[in-house]
Amino acid sequence: MKISTRGRYGVRFLIDVAEQGLDTHTTLAEISKRQDISSAYLGQIAVSLKRAGYIRSIKGSNGGFILAKPPSEIQLHDVLGNLEGDLTIVDPPLPTEEETDYRKAIRIGLYQKIDDAITQALRALTLEKLLSKKNLQSYFN
Repeated sequence: MKISTRGRYGVRFLIDVAEQGLDTHTTLAEISKRQDISSAYLGQIAVSLKRAGYIRSIKGSNGGFILAKPPSEIQLHDVLGNLEGDLTIVDPPLPTEEETDYRKAIRIGLYQKIDDAITQALRALTLEKLLSKKNLQSYFN
């Protein structure tokens, strides 16, 4: 599984919005400038995040984006699943495809274990946990 720029930028978008505070709206232009990401691309990501219920937008001079739910309720597994789609590393066999015992053993014994570990790690990570680290890099060491 490789997380695309859409997934990576989506996580950065949410962290940026959350860092501004739960009562502060931040504009797409501000996020774009802070994150050095095209505002047009961030706009597309914002639509997905809004549709999924992670952010709300307010129009007007004091408008912008704000989290729609507490950071503790935003799991990275769900965010990436929403932005990326299926998070599995190998597709299951097609119904018309015959799977040998050898291939099934590899799929279940290896690929499924990797998928399970990724799912477990991402479910344990919430936006709140990422925000609680002054240096986000230290979280992953």
